Amino acid sequence: MKKIINRKKYDTETAERIGTYQTRDDRRDFSCVRETLYRKRTGEYFLYGEGGPKTEYARQVGQTTWAGGCEIIPYTEDEAKKWSEKHLSVDRYEEVFGEVAE
Repeated sequence: MKKIINRKKYDTETAERIGTYQTRDDRRDFSCVRETLYRKRTGEYFLYGEGGPKTEYARQVGQTTWAGGCEIIPYTEDEAKKWSEKHLSVDRYEEVFGEVAE
């Protein structure tokens, strides 16, 4: 997916995939959310999220009808670290952001 936000281009095809989180194995579930954190060549981070009609990624397609949707959200490094602390292994976190003190 490609998107321009605040005159900056975000492209899931050219950015480095840091990690992915999915709430359920069945993507047909209306509550399923899948998020992937990316890092651009410039060092900027962004989240690509997609989900069913019962998620924060839902979009309204009629007066009372909702469908699944997707979105690119620019992240600061701090936001990327917080997302990664929650969804990545310790080894992957340190591989991306550097070693963390005990």
